[in-house]
Amino acid sequence: MVIPEVPDEATGPVVGAVPVVGAGAEVTDKPRAAVVRDALGVGVAVGLSGFAFGVTAAGAGVSTLQACVLSLLVFTGASQFALVGALAAGGNPFTAAAGAFFLGTRNAFYGLRLSQLLALPKAVRPLAAHWVIDETTAVALAQPDRKSARLGFTVTGLSLYVLWNLTTLLGALGAEAIGDTRTWGLDAAGPAVFLALLAPMLKTSTERAVAGLALVLGLGLLPVLPAGVPVLIAALAAPIVLWMKGRRS
Repeated sequence: MVIPEVPDEATGPVVGAVPVVGAGAEVTDKPRAAVVRDALGVGVAVGLSGFAFGVTAAGAGVSTLQACVLSLLVFTGASQFALVGALAAGGNPFTAAAGAFFLGTRNAFYGLRLSQLLALPKAVRPLAAHWVIDETTAVALAQPDRKSARLGFTVTGLSLYVLWNLTTLLGALGAEAIGDTRTWGLDAAGPAVFLALLAPMLKTSTERAVAGLALVLGLGLLPVLPAGVPVLIAALAAPIVLWMKGRRS
């Protein structure tokens, strides 16, 4: 991902990161300890769900090495779960990869926003781009100034990356040790974690409508289409709901 360079305004407030309270409002730096605490809370909580991915991958017939390589190089949970889920259902590997890629494209849009917010040096941008995911973006955008945003992004990305990869390895090894994951009901771990992460994000009626329609499309087409294809079609829920909302207004 190419991140355009912007002027460094590290000493001033970041416009767009937080609402402007009024003319001449003074923005104070958020204590570093508070930023680190919040970032670690997100990184640790989400990083531990890598265990579910490792278990799910093993149940889909993905080897421990393949699961670990996916976490190291892809590092975006939704895409990883979509890929192994489609493979577990007997889907074509190319269709499964297409669905995973489609889900991962949202990170490119995150990168456009974060490039202006963080204004990182050119030397570290390729490494930082690998950490542009839902959690790092959320933590960075919640900060009141650029210095805090950089710290929050870095701590969240580092803690999440390390834990996600470690728990992926442990989950895959554990699943291999216990044998058939379906016997223990662990094949449902991936979808359960994904739903647990998604549910708190559905705050508006539009978001809930999109999620509901996507669920209907995905589950309704699952019995009649090849594995992986219903996920791609379910993505049409967003433009359909927005179109209907536009017509109503």
